[in-house]
Amino acid sequence: METVFNKLNISDKYTDTIGTKNCSYCNIPFTDEELWCKECINSLEKLAENGDKEAMFNLANCYKNEKGMEKNLEKAFNCYQKAAEKNHVDAMFGLVACYRKGVGTEKNFEKAFHWCQKAAERDHIDAIFGLANHYYNGEGTEKNLEKAFHCCQKAAERDHIDAMFALTNYYCNGVGTEKNLEKAFHWCQKAVEKDHIDAMIGLVTCYRNGVGTEKNLEKAFHWCQKAAERDHIDAMYGLIAFYRNGVGTEKNLEKAFRWCQKAAEKNHIDAMFGLAICYENGEGIGKNLEKAFNCYQKAAINDHIDAMFSLANHYYIGVGTEKNFEKAFYWCQKAAEKDHIDAIYCLAAFYRNGIGTEKNLEKAFHWFQKAAEKNHINAIFGLAICYENGEGTGKNLEKAFDCYQKAAENDHIDAMIGLAVCYGIGEGTEKNLEKAYHWYQKAAEKDYIDAMYGLATFYRNGVGTEKNFEKAFHWFQKAAEKDHIDAIFSLANHYYNGEGTEKNLEKAFHWYQKAAKKDHIVAMYSLAAFYRNGVGTEKNLEKAFYWFQKAAEKNHINAMFGLAMCYENGEGTEKNLEKTFQWCQKAAEKDHINAMFSLANHYYNGVGIEKNLEKAFYWCQKAAEKDHIDAMIGLAACYGNGEETEKNFEKAFHWCQKAAEKDHIIAMYCLAIFYRNGVGTEKNLEKAFHWFQKAAEKDHIDAIYSLATFYRNGVGTEKNLEKAFHWCQKAAKKDHIDAMFSLANFYYNGEGTEKNFEKVFHWYHKAAEKDHIFAMIGLVNHYYDKEGTEKNLEKAFHWCQKAAEKDYVIAIYCLATFYRNGVGTEKNFEKAFHWCQKAAEKDHIDAMFALANHYYNGVGTEKNLEKAFHWCQKAAKKDHIDAMFGLANYYYNGVGTEKNLEKAFHWCQKAAEKDYINAMSILANHYGNGEGTEKNLAKAFHWYQKAAEKGHIDAMIGLAACYGNGEGTEKNLEKAFHWYQKAAEKDHIIAMFGLANYYENGKGTEKNLEKAFHWYQKAAEKGHIDAMIGLAA
Repeated sequence: METVFNKLNISDKYTDTIGTKNCSYCNIPFTDEELWCKECINSLEKLAENGDKEAMFNLANCYKNEKGMEKNLEKAFNCYQKAAEKNHVDAMFGLVACYRKGVGTEKNFEKAFHWCQKAAERDHIDAIFGLANHYYNGEGTEKNLEKAFHCCQKAAERDHIDAMFALTNYYCNGVGTEKNLEKAFHWCQKAVEKDHIDAMIGLVTCYRNGVGTEKNLEKAFHWCQKAAERDHIDAMYGLIAFYRNGVGTEKNLEKAFRWCQKAAEKNHIDAMFGLAICYENGEGIGKNLEKAFNCYQKAAINDHIDAMFSLANHYYIGVGTEKNFEKAFYWCQKAAEKDHIDAIYCLAAFYRNGIGTEKNLEKAFHWFQKAAEKNHINAIFGLAICYENGEGTGKNLEKAFDCYQKAAENDHIDAMIGLAVCYGIGEGTEKNLEKAYHWYQKAAEKDYIDAMYGLATFYRNGVGTEKNFEKAFHWFQKAAEKDHIDAIFSLANHYYNGEGTEKNLEKAFHWYQKAAKKDHIVAMYSLAAFYRNGVGTEKNLEKAFYWFQKAAEKNHINAMFGLAMCYENGEGTEKNLEKTFQWCQKAAEKDHINAMFSLANHYYNGVGIEKNLEKAFYWCQKAAEKDHIDAMIGLAACYGNGEETEKNFEKAFHWCQKAAEKDHIIAMYCLAIFYRNGVGTEKNLEKAFHWFQKAAEKDHIDAIYSLATFYRNGVGTEKNLEKAFHWCQKAAKKDHIDAMFSLANFYYNGEGTEKNFEKVFHWYHKAAEKDHIFAMIGLVNHYYDKEGTEKNLEKAFHWCQKAAEKDYVIAIYCLATFYRNGVGTEKNFEKAFHWCQKAAEKDHIDAMFALANHYYNGVGTEKNLEKAFHWCQKAAKKDHIDAMFGLANYYYNGVGTEKNLEKAFHWCQKAAEKDYINAMSILANHYGNGEGTEKNLAKAFHWYQKAAEKGHIDAMIGLAACYGNGEGTEKNLEKAFHWYQKAAEKDHIIAMFGLANYYENGKGTEKNLEKAFHWYQKAAEKGHIDAMIGLAA
């Protein structure tokens, strides 16, 4: 029986949207929030009990939705069932929901399918669409995609919105029908026209990717925006990409951030992650690492895998939160357990290094293996290390090799190195130096520093490739520039030895210094030697000592001995013989031969230790047995002095003679010294000469040069300048630098040969090329003065520069003058200043005064009167006359210092006393005006007279005034006239005027108006105003 209740149809679909203050049935007002009043509910129950299927259906809804009565899902199910059995279509579909979800009954997909099919057969649209889902998912029936498509199509054609959208997917993916992107687009568009939000997202995909329609990014953006504005979370998230990348709209990071924030606020996990990235990178919002951390944390808690890994990194690094390795491990583990490949790798690293958890090599290996199985290259490399070292698994060099190879072939640079090592030493594979070279080269070309170094060593040693010093140098240089310590040291060696590049001691020093500062022990020793010997840098014994000490403390044997020598000689430190002994002993015990011999000397002389001849003999003998020639001579000394053995001069002589008779050139030379000094035998200059001669005949260069000096001075033989010249020439031709320089002097003075300036020039040139500084200066003079060569100012400049770069003070100042005057080079005031300053700092007096002038005039540097004063004062105190006078002017005028007339007078007087003419005249002024001293006209007259007699024009005027006025001397107009005339003839304006006045008034001479007019005219032509007036009168 039909009732009026069929008009009401209390379903979930409608009861959620109706809002009224009257009963939906009787329309009588009531105060409850329900849709029906109590009376109507009671009537509904009675009608249902009487078999009214509409009442049954509505009562089911009331029980289900708690409308007017207590919620009771079992009763709701019963009412749906009863109504359905009476062919109530909506009840049938309600029953479907109960069976699908287990509402008021057990979940039963077969029964859900049964009732859905029944409702669909009665054209219930939702049921038709529901039936499509049953067929699609195989729920309660066999899966049948064709029937699923058919039902979905049927519902869609009857305007079921969800079916329209579902039909889109069927056509898009070719499910249950042929793939048809145009139809997919068509149905998606239809669903959108009915405001289906998910369909809007589908339309976005179609327009963005050109699916079933032309690609149109603006429309894609439009529909994504529409869906987002309707709170579709995925659309909000999708809109972010449009704004961030400027796709379909203008790029707008602020809007991208805003939509990311909106989606995140709706718990869209990917948006939370994206929001974290925005905060971390400052995209569309100010950078805020704390907020980034919070967003990562929120997303991670919601199982966002990338967020978990990012959170682990934040805890590990301490970004946006405090560093916490335990939490870093925790989140890394969580991400790894969800197959995040980077997290799997990092988890292995955590276990391997015991970070945030106990060290566990077995677990490290396990996770490395998991990541490696997913082709994570770093993990494959980590696995190689595990196999190579037997970490967490059995050692297996073949598997280590395989892993290195796999990672290397995937461009893992460290693996390339590992593979190169395997090939280089034949570990896990056959030794193959060519392949080792190949992999070093590949890694080096990818800027891997260790590979660059390895490749350089292969080129240097010709391993796996041809030896090539140039390429070795190239790769050492590349690695060194990236701070590879061994490469830095090797590069220094290349510069030092000139291998693969030009020899450059300054650069060698530079790179040794870099390596030493990075704790390279051998570099420390080398640097010490550079400082000790002034190689590539200024000699600095303090720094030499410092680096010897550092290397010695790291057990470098040569450094130990070097340190001992520093203490012994007080080089760079206070002399300390106890420490000398200590370090010498340490080196000797490590078989350092020179240290052994030195230790013998310490015991022998009781230096730094108690005298112990037995130990002296022991260490001398040890060194001699290791062919230390000086030790042999020392052993001879032991016999000669009867120390720890019977005194036996014959044996002492024997050991020295024995070495000499064995044609040991150094022994011959030493034996000559013994004879020359009377050590171990009688002093015998003839024999000394003999052994010098023998050693010289065997080309011992020092002996050759010594022989030359013997002949030159007539020692042990007759004086013979020709032979002196001969042997000096031999030594010079063997590149003995002092001999070259001496040979030049032989030619210069015509000693033992004819005077020959060309050869003087030649040997100066050769010695200079070998860095003989005095020869360089000699060469400068020859080029400048055209002696023995053509005048060549450029070459004079060149050699001056070379000598200057070696800190020869005279050359430094000379170079400054070359730059200042543009001699042999372009005029360059900045460089002139630079070298002048260097020379001045080395106490070169002329340079000090020149430097003062640079600062005073702002030439080559900024004008600085205080510094000008400072350097002028320094030069003056060293008796530089110009500087004395300059200093007087500084004090007089208060330039660069406070005005001080007394000091001005003092320095003017000092300069005047050294016959500085200008100073004499100014000193006269001081006395005449009482400036800086008591007024003294007689002294003023004295100094005017001295200066005037030396031709100083102003002094002539002063002297004329003294004679004219009788100041400091008797008045003498004739002498006044005389000095005015002398000054006037030198174009002094005041003197011209004074002379004219004397002629006009007949003072000191006869009155002569023509001459008066003549001198007035001359003075007037030079601008003298009073002369102009006199001329006019």
